[in-house]
Amino acid sequence: MAISKGALWLTKANQQGKAESTQRLRRIKKALTVNDQLHFYYDSQVLQQIPNQALLIADQQTYSIWYKPYGMLCQGSKWSDHCTINRWAEVHLSRPAFIVHRLDRAATGLIIIAHSKSMAQAFSRMFEQHELQKCYQIIVHGDLREQAQPSIVTSEIDGKTAYSEFLLIDYCPERNQSLLAVNIKTGRKHQIRIHSSRLGFPIVGDRLYGQPDNESAINLQLCAVSLTFNCPVTQVTQQVNLTGSLRPKLAQQ
Repeated sequence: MAISKGALWLTKANQQGKAESTQRLRRIKKALTVNDQLHFYYDSQVLQQIPNQALLIADQQTYSIWYKPYGMLCQGSKWSDHCTINRWAEVHLSRPAFIVHRLDRAATGLIIIAHSKSMAQAFSRMFEQHELQKCYQIIVHGDLREQAQPSIVTSEIDGKTAYSEFLLIDYCPERNQSLLAVNIKTGRKHQIRIHSSRLGFPIVGDRLYGQPDNESAINLQLCAVSLTFNCPVTQVTQQVNLTGSLRPKLAQQ
């Protein structure tokens, strides 16, 4: 069971006996040669974790689009990968699965999974060349009604340029919280969370950049709600929108 969850690795050696490549194994069927090394990482607490269920939004055979729930990872560790979105897609569609972009563990929303290396490369190029548009929605503390629309933040993150636009959708006076649409032109780590906090409107449920008195029971209110891109197979523009029931809502926190 631990092996099927990604706890076993094989380091292959070349003819000179030096380590050449390391890969995750799920079955003990691969022939070993002299100087090959097996690495087994066992942590019962990690292996006992149960992933939240991802939802298949669209299956295009060579790639698929999923709703990633709160708590699901986009990248595994040496200890396992059974709680990642790509492993979930791999198991449920019986195809290889490759991550081409990421969402924070605490974030939710639409994510693309490629099912071949060539398709993964095609989507990676699209992201690098900013040919794929992602839109987000967040709920923040505070009233954005008197701010410029859209409110633009361009402060650097880790010494790199970053650009984010925040646009008010709705405001809840009882909670003093605002629902915002967010567009970003760069993809820095935690960019929306950092820029929202620097704007003076931290995201509800953000335990890293948010208010210290956030209720611990509230998940991060950040969701990728739409994707727009030219399909690498058909070259036809695709726009995928998340249904309203899966989007952040002021009244349902």
